Amino acid sequence: MKKIIFLASLFAVQAQAATLSVTDGIELLVVDGKQVQGSFWSQAAEVELTPGKHQIVVRYDKELKNGSRNTMYTTRPYLFELEMPSQDAEISLPALVAYSQAQAYFQRDPEWTLMLEDGSQRTLAFTELKGDGFAAFSDMEALVAEYNRQNGITFEQGYAVDLQQAVVKVDAGGKVEVTGDALAQLKLWYSKAQPEEKAAFQTWMKSQTQP
Repeated sequence: MKKIIFLASLFAVQAQAATLSVTDGIELLVVDGKQVQGSFWSQAAEVELTPGKHQIVVRYDKELKNGSRNTMYTTRPYLFELEMPSQDAEISLPALVAYSQAQAYFQRDPEWTLMLEDGSQRTLAFTELKGDGFAAFSDMEALVAEYNRQNGITFEQGYAVDLQQAVVKVDAGGKVEVTGDALAQLKLWYSKAQPEEKAAFQTWMKSQTQP
């Protein structure tokens, strides 16, 4: 009986998951802090997600007409805090054909859209990630981890949690008030710490548990 209950629970969890995909020209890079693994020949174009808040990083990368030849057009990574519905969804952009058209589109605020299986759609708010140097985007996991550290974002039970928003409140007059319980505050400051500061804190924690 226990095995039957376990299997039923497993199937229920799987049934709740939905597919998030991207349209042609969009690369799915990082989901909830982890790089999305594609094949040897191409980047992954979809991922299974449970309903709820997820952090998605993509970029546009496509060969476009540039006069008499074709040229690759690649954007910086774009990060979304996306509320995944309990139905399949797709991140899309308008069809771009020419290199100059893509340049003009991304130089102003581009409109990223989440198309839902039921035909409805949402406009996605985004953050354009920036890095220093030629190899700034060679390690996307590290780039996203640094962004999350600076912004107090962590992942709990698979969901993206903005700890800073959870424990810091700013009123209309600009007055900052620290809220939330002690655990939430500890998580916030730990998420913002540098690796050497985390190591020092872990050493201190061990010393507190020793008799």
